[in-house]
Amino acid sequence: MKLSTWLLGCTAGASIGACAFVGQAMAAGAHHDTSYLGQGVKHLVIIYQENHSFDNLYGGWDPVEGEPVMGRDGIPKKTFQVRQDNATRYGCFPQLDVNLTSPPLTVTCTDTAGGTEIDSHFTNSPFAIEDYIPSTATTCPTPNQFATNGILDGQGLPGGCTRDIVHRFYSEQYQLNNGDQNRYVTGSDAEGLTMGYYNTQNLPIYQYLHSDGAPHYVIMDKFFQGAFGGSFLNHQVLVSATAPVFADAVHDGGSTDLHSIVDSNGMATSTPLYTPTGTVKDAQLTQECGAGNTLACGDFAVNTIQPTYQPFSPGTASYKQLPPLANANIGDIMSGGGVTWAWYSGGWSNADGDVGKPGWTNGPRKDHSCEDPNVNPSAVWPNCPDGAFQFHHQAFNFYATYAPGTTARKEHLRDEAEFFTQASTGKLPTVSFIKPLGENNEHPGYASETGGSSHLVDLLTAIYSGPDAASTMVIITYDEFGGQWDHLSPPSTRGAGAHDQWGPGTRIPAVMISPTFAHSGVDHSEHDTTSIMATIEHWKGLSSTGNRDAVVNDLLAAVKIGRNGNRSN
Repeated sequence: MKLSTWLLGCTAGASIGACAFVGQAMAAGAHHDTSYLGQGVKHLVIIYQENHSFDNLYGGWDPVEGEPVMGRDGIPKKTFQVRQDNATRYGCFPQLDVNLTSPPLTVTCTDTAGGTEIDSHFTNSPFAIEDYIPSTATTCPTPNQFATNGILDGQGLPGGCTRDIVHRFYSEQYQLNNGDQNRYVTGSDAEGLTMGYYNTQNLPIYQYLHSDGAPHYVIMDKFFQGAFGGSFLNHQVLVSATAPVFADAVHDGGSTDLHSIVDSNGMATSTPLYTPTGTVKDAQLTQECGAGNTLACGDFAVNTIQPTYQPFSPGTASYKQLPPLANANIGDIMSGGGVTWAWYSGGWSNADGDVGKPGWTNGPRKDHSCEDPNVNPSAVWPNCPDGAFQFHHQAFNFYATYAPGTTARKEHLRDEAEFFTQASTGKLPTVSFIKPLGENNEHPGYASETGGSSHLVDLLTAIYSGPDAASTMVIITYDEFGGQWDHLSPPSTRGAGAHDQWGPGTRIPAVMISPTFAHSGVDHSEHDTTSIMATIEHWKGLSSTGNRDAVVNDLLAAVKIGRNGNRSN
């Protein structure tokens, strides 16, 4: 069922689950054709990278076979960033990344409009990050190093890393500003860095896709992150199309109460450029429901939280661990439908304590100590996670179905090293999810953009030089925006298209690749992360979870463009 308008809303004070689907339905089946979707495709690989908006990464993509890509050109004036008063434009952007402040950069812009003087090198407009932090800059951390405002060039590893940028559930909704897209800077802990972008055509993935012999591709320029905020929630939305419930959550307002508190602007925190209008608390769960709520409320986990099962961040208090989930997810649906699948995660064997399995690099130490030089210093044998392993990215590890010791865990939760082997030997399952290790996932703050993009090319090379090449379709996308600006308003701010209280949020990069395509092209139809679930369900005739995957557009439009070209649609 395709909905022209669709909303999942909760009334103020509603109990968990007391929400209703509201919408106007169009003809059932109008948005997919399963036979066409799967024609010539036996394997689908989803590569899930980290933390970039579309304008930040793909905004400079050239027209494809004459079809323009909706990038940074022609950006509407409404996206000039404004101060907390929601009216005054910044004259200059302050910066906190140590390689973008003045000094070391010269002051070329001064702004006194907000009462506090801003002396900066940056005006109120997007800027090219690589003009100041090139890919050769030695600004990257080691896997166990964290630098709040980045590492000064010359003091780190090569790769051109920037500092990290805040990306939280309520913060992003404030930044979107009902679709005006003009409070990214004010709502950020990184200030002007939110407006930076990369030279798209220098990216290794761009160069690979435009090299001789590369398979055709379709870039999707209206693909939005499934939920507001950060990685945890968007990984859950990837596999379940909804936010998970924290069972038996505490409601006493004490130290173990994980509910957020938002101010009159819907902000749950302060930033260097934002002062809350009241008490705030940016925690793991949504705010308590009550009179006047206009944003999501209840016992829903929306910000970074740890699972109950290993691997989880060493030393995590039990009250900060999400109880095992039992809601419907695409893994259970595929297994029930006889579809083979696996989630391949970089660093999984080390983190999960799978001694001697593919990807294990900690040796057979008899004294039971982790020996990989990049291991988390707090690790306890046999769980030896890499210092940049992200526990909250392992979506299925939050579910009781995949608890330690289960057959389902053994069959479906695997190390990325095993994917490379299976791609080279022609043993790919029907559906593969790829989650690269932190050093390879492009996440600002701890990963190099160029290095992560090169890892993408390594994955594609393994796939398209293996026995399953001709029958394998790949979807590359990103979990969320990473706090970075994009000029295109998401459907959740326009009240149209498939949306609910969770999102979609900011537009993100997405590209589909397949040797079955006769053309490369651009898909201008509207999609979000839940479209991936819908595509799998429609392709294999599976049921939906009953959440947004039941109503969102699948990716058939991109497939048709790859088969027929833009001009014939």
